[in-house]
Amino acid sequence: MNTPAHAIANFLVLGRKREPQNHLPIVFGAILPDLPMVAFYAYEKIVRGMSEEFIWSQSYYDQNWQALFDVFNSVPLVVLGGLFAYSVGAKQLSILFASMALHACGDLPLHTDDAHRHFFPFSDWRFHSRVSYWDPRHYGNIVAPLETLAVLVGCFIIWKQHPSIPTRTLIAMVMVVYVAYWIYAVLVWD
Repeated sequence: MNTPAHAIANFLVLGRKREPQNHLPIVFGAILPDLPMVAFYAYEKIVRGMSEEFIWSQSYYDQNWQALFDVFNSVPLVVLGGLFAYSVGAKQLSILFASMALHACGDLPLHTDDAHRHFFPFSDWRFHSRVSYWDPRHYGNIVAPLETLAVLVGCFIIWKQHPSIPTRTLIAMVMVVYVAYWIYAVLVWD
């Protein structure tokens, strides 16, 4: 899933109206696993000036980049972090780790050739799904519009259920990022 879609999906699963203090950790935990990818892309595109083709066919598969991506997508590491946070009574940090784990669960069925090692550093195994959230060779042309529809419906549901200004501002920020992502995707990758 695209990063903002994780934020909306995780909010729908974990967000509670009576616990608005958890909304930011939920959203941050949903996007944290993809932040190394954002840094990678910015570095390769802006600093190194690499082409899209080179970035996604060469640089993305570099062992060092893959290790960085996989640390943030590792279910065992996230569970260990969550257990530690829970054991010291850090509820919001526990929520952040729960959101990271949910992100990994959302990624499992939607990555093919670009799958993460979700059990890193204990295993190099990758689950290569038959379905991709972006690759038209693996139904990405079907999944991407469905994801967009789900995000729009999810935002509407959250907006109706959570009238607080901070929560609505947070969701509006996620939507702005999502729209900006799609504009960039159409202009650069299409």
